[in-house]
Amino acid sequence: MFRRQFVSQAATLAALAFCSAISPLVMAQGKDIKIAHIYSKTGPLEAYGKQTQTGLMMGLDYATGGTMTVGGRKIVVIEKDDQGKPDLGKNLLAAAYGDDKVDLAVGPTASPVALAMLPVAEEYKKILLVEPAVADSITGDKWNKYIFRTGRNSSQDAIANAVAVDKDGVSIVTMAQDSAFGRDGVKAFKESLHKSKLVHEEYLPPATTDFTAGAQRMIDKLKGLPGRKIVFIIWAGGNPFKIADMDLKRYGIEIATGGNILPAMVAYKQFPGMEGAAYYYFGMPKNPVNDAMVSMHYTQFKTPPDFFTAGGFSSAMALVTALKKTNGDTSANKLISTMEGMSFDTPKGKMTFRKEDHQAMQSMYHFKIKIDPAFAWGVPELIREIKPEEMNVPIRNKR
Repeated sequence: MFRRQFVSQAATLAALAFCSAISPLVMAQGKDIKIAHIYSKTGPLEAYGKQTQTGLMMGLDYATGGTMTVGGRKIVVIEKDDQGKPDLGKNLLAAAYGDDKVDLAVGPTASPVALAMLPVAEEYKKILLVEPAVADSITGDKWNKYIFRTGRNSSQDAIANAVAVDKDGVSIVTMAQDSAFGRDGVKAFKESLHKSKLVHEEYLPPATTDFTAGAQRMIDKLKGLPGRKIVFIIWAGGNPFKIADMDLKRYGIEIATGGNILPAMVAYKQFPGMEGAAYYYFGMPKNPVNDAMVSMHYTQFKTPPDFFTAGGFSSAMALVTALKKTNGDTSANKLISTMEGMSFDTPKGKMTFRKEDHQAMQSMYHFKIKIDPAFAWGVPELIREIKPEEMNVPIRNKR
């Protein structure tokens, strides 16, 4: 009797010890993976932010096969609206890491907001996956090891666009917003020019609606020059193409710019034959992930996916690829070692996080605008895909 009781007690203690040993693992596997998405739900870049959110949720659904789980853990996305305000974005990220106990964060939309958020990721020692903020300094001199970016940077934009306009005998004026996005964009573009001549840089307030004075200054810089003359526009939001109202053609001045969201590309119909380079246009990439995203978007919205939808989708693909490799482990050091040098599929094809600065190396698309009555916007017809290995994107951080 005593022996049976002793054996029973020993078995109970062993079972308790076993449960105690595995319970943290079970709890870790069962605990939700919490992701904060901080973006411009309202504000000047609201259209960009909403597309990113749509793409992120579609991408998470696609990458997890509709389960929204990785490694036995459910993915939960918490949305926060930074309104395009740097201080607000910074505070929201701190609250997400500190109060909401999120495992990692995605966003934001605007470069000034991203720059304000970078030190918060370092303070809390948690991953911030930047999408779609563009400024070079995000993965440049303001970077820290907790920062990864699926969005393209200013240098990738600039190098790709230089393919279209950097020709002998061309004089160029840049028009950009007086912001981190605009100034980093011009700096990178200027560095990418080897044949043409940059004769003037025009910076205007980000919310500019009256472009008359700026357009006149640019005309004065270009109108007397020989050869081809181009105003190259680097702009987010608004309608910078109003400068065409100044009848630039009278002076032989052309407009060139990169790709944009479909509503903004309605203005491109004024410029048939205009060349540039795009981050994304739904008809350009040919791969299964893009096919799936286009199909999902048409099913849900009866419209094609847009510029930043692809970005949000790409960020989801990166996160799920990494989390599958870690079996749901969200510790920052584990994710960093996993994501450095990691390749992952996206609607744009394969991207790879460069180890040195965590910038995603990716294709860009050289286009020429054609007019198609079936579309409300100027259609960017693909000239060729500019592959990552063709672009010598500078490493600008101080790792």
